[in-house]
Amino acid sequence: MSEHGDGPRGERGTGHPGPDRVARLASDLQQRDVDALLVTAPVNVRYLTGFTGSHGLALIAREGAEGSPGQNRFFTDFRYATQSAEQLPEMYAREIVAGDMLEAVAATLRERGGRLGYDEAHLTVKAHRRLTALLGEGWELVGATGAVERLRAVKDPAEIASIRAAAQLADQALRETLELGIVGRTERDVAIELELRMRRLGADAPSFSSIVAAGSGGALPHAEPRAEAIPRDVLVTIDWGAEHEGYCSDCTRTFATGEQISAEAREVYELVLSAQERGLAAVRAGPTGREVDAVAREVIVSAGHGEHFGHGLGHGVGMEIHEGPRMSQTAGEEPLRAGHVVTVEPGVYIPGRLGVRIEDLVVVGDDSHEVLTSLPKALTDVS
Repeated sequence: MSEHGDGPRGERGTGHPGPDRVARLASDLQQRDVDALLVTAPVNVRYLTGFTGSHGLALIAREGAEGSPGQNRFFTDFRYATQSAEQLPEMYAREIVAGDMLEAVAATLRERGGRLGYDEAHLTVKAHRRLTALLGEGWELVGATGAVERLRAVKDPAEIASIRAAAQLADQALRETLELGIVGRTERDVAIELELRMRRLGADAPSFSSIVAAGSGGALPHAEPRAEAIPRDVLVTIDWGAEHEGYCSDCTRTFATGEQISAEAREVYELVLSAQERGLAAVRAGPTGREVDAVAREVIVSAGHGEHFGHGLGHGVGMEIHEGPRMSQTAGEEPLRAGHVVTVEPGVYIPGRLGVRIEDLVVVGDDSHEVLTSLPKALTDVS
């Protein structure tokens, strides 16, 4: 989050999602006693079908259920007729809808009856009321929030390959940006340069708006790049990521812009690095996100900076830059699982003076982990 399109791309994902995703979802529907699931969130539609357009619905059938529509179905409009034909696997019956897509869904289900799952986080109240009226008394709408997101949290090898490629691309883009020097350039200019280089290396887009924050600006965890020149002898935090093949990367490094940074800055940097390495070492299948957060947080709390570390240790990354699982003081009791991809990003933010955050992107393994971000973490002078 550079100039030539022949930079490192890493391994590529496989494109179409396999039938295993739908099979696992159907098993979850059985446990929920749901006959079919209406998927409306574009990111979840893409995960299940491979469709990358902005207007489509998926109806996932629970095999053998009395009210099941019998076959997985996909609904879109004329604009995406060709695209959906190219992208959808054969497991989906495709319907090009001229009118209201909810009416088309209801027409598919109306003659049956049963329990239709939907995601309360994505279906509007207005759409819920309309769908209830269209389906009639034979169907009960049942909340199934998180059914697809739970599957998405555990990545398959093709997904991990795409995230790895995104991380390699983003790392290369930052290397090229730093080679040009950043002292004297505005934070905004550096952020724009970084994002442009990611795109030229093959990124679909930045994963999020890049953060470049120097000096006291680094004390803001989500600082917006300013039209102010980056001075010498301060810390500068850069948080960036690339979206590639539909998957995101996320990394943060804090650099020095000269050898004359303050003793306080060096001390805080080494503290955060120690906490980050301790937290990273704790990442594996088994512990909860809360437990891993506590390992890193204790290092910072013991040094008297607990009040300056106010966010969680990390979060899941995949098709979205923030997804499950969470690693924080308020995370639930669900353990980390092999295939989770998470960030480990402790920080210390001293208002008005400085901030340090160091972040790696990590694949959780059964007894270990794989770090996908490759830039060194020893304090580096980039002036």
